[in-house]
Amino acid sequence: MNVDDFRASAAAEMPPQALTAPLSALWWDEKGDWTQAHTLVDELETPEGMAVHAYLHRKEGSASNADYWYQRAGRKFHRPTLEAEWQALVEALLKGLK
Repeated sequence: MNVDDFRASAAAEMPPQALTAPLSALWWDEKGDWTQAHTLVDELETPEGMAVHAYLHRKEGSASNADYWYQRAGRKFHRPTLEAEWQALVEALLKGLK
């Protein structure tokens, strides 16, 4: 699966079963369901989960909360566009599925 396939899969009612929790969160985010996306990573204590958690709080507009989660994920907080960050996260996480 590539980013285009992943994005297209958001037309379905539910995410593909093979997705990890962070990818599922980004899938729900693509569908516009921030709450469902956040629920999937809210207590996920992995670097990938915390990076997606940070992105979601950044998208929400909570920069201080995003900063906290970027730090927990071991990432420096830089501000590309939200779309660029979403795509980079999806690409990296899809590589991990192979």
